[in-house]
Amino acid sequence: MQQAISSSRPDVVEPVVDGRRRLRATGSRMTYSRLIGALFLSGFLVYGVGSALATSAAGAPHFLASIAAHSTVLVIGALLMLLNTVVDLGKGILFFPILGEHSRRTALAYLATMIVEVTLLDVGAVALLMIVPLSGQHGLDPATAVARGSALVHTNAMFYQFGEMTLAAGCVALCALLFRTRLIPRFLSISGLIGYPILMVGAIAEVFGIHIGLVLTIPGMFFELVLPFWLFTKGFQSEAYAGSAARRADPTLAA
Repeated sequence: MQQAISSSRPDVVEPVVDGRRRLRATGSRMTYSRLIGALFLSGFLVYGVGSALATSAAGAPHFLASIAAHSTVLVIGALLMLLNTVVDLGKGILFFPILGEHSRRTALAYLATMIVEVTLLDVGAVALLMIVPLSGQHGLDPATAVARGSALVHTNAMFYQFGEMTLAAGCVALCALLFRTRLIPRFLSISGLIGYPILMVGAIAEVFGIHIGLVLTIPGMFFELVLPFWLFTKGFQSEAYAGSAARRADPTLAA
């Protein structure tokens, strides 16, 4: 009698253990999903607001004459643009363990492009900060000060475009893997696969003086705005994420 009771215990315990594992996996999935979604939205807002503030202070043809009165706005804008560094690096770092279970090469490529992108954007933001001392001219004649100020604004614009090219390259690789693994719905992955190459074309056109970049960012914005809301509400697809979680728990499954 005792033997029969004891032999039945594993059958009772195993479903309980499996249930707890499923709960932990679901919690992990939604935590990662919401964190990544929050970073996508934060980057869009932080850099967008920062760039708008900086442009309002340094975007006019004769901005240097009034930059002293708007230096606070310019500095706040540039600092927000620099804050985007943390946001974009966070996306690459949080995505790394998820993507790495399916393709370590893609995970490394995406993280590397995020590092290069934020470095390029930061160079542009620092260039904008260097405009502030020019407002006093410090012994420079007005023509030289204006030329240097314009050069710094142009530096930010060019490094921004190079950053966008890098972002587009990394996100094409990201969306291709998301499409293959079905971590998100395929219509979202396809929107990224369409939008980011168009974004790259727009950035290249801007470098060569063809001002169509703003219009060509719109297709990519669909992915950047819809993905966060999907991750907040639905998260990564449970089946695809469960496969990743299983491979992390048991490395022998990765083969």
